Amino acid sequence: MLKRWDGFTSFLSDGRICLTNNAAERALRGFALGRKAWLFAGSERGADRAAFMATLINTAKLNDVDPQAWLTDVLARVADTSITRLEDLLPWNWRPARALMASAA
Repeated sequence: MLKRWDGFTSFLSDGRICLTNNAAERALRGFALGRKAWLFAGSERGADRAAFMATLINTAKLNDVDPQAWLTDVLARVADTSITRLEDLLPWNWRPARALMASAA
């Protein structure tokens, strides 16, 4: 503990640092609850797909984006989006198609 004292007491000088890891634990809780369900992915390929989808959904949540609305919109638009504009569909850059149409009008 004495070797890590500076790190341990850093919350005293920086009010942004939380004393607990409750936020991180809560973020992982939903995924941990499905742990038994992940056993029944059916195959390694199915497990890879489940992990990929979980990553997309949690990334959207971390960016304060509704995952269902984002995925629905992105899947509808991705085929018509040029490869140079794909980054606009990422959760941290995404704007719903109807918002884009309203701003263009």
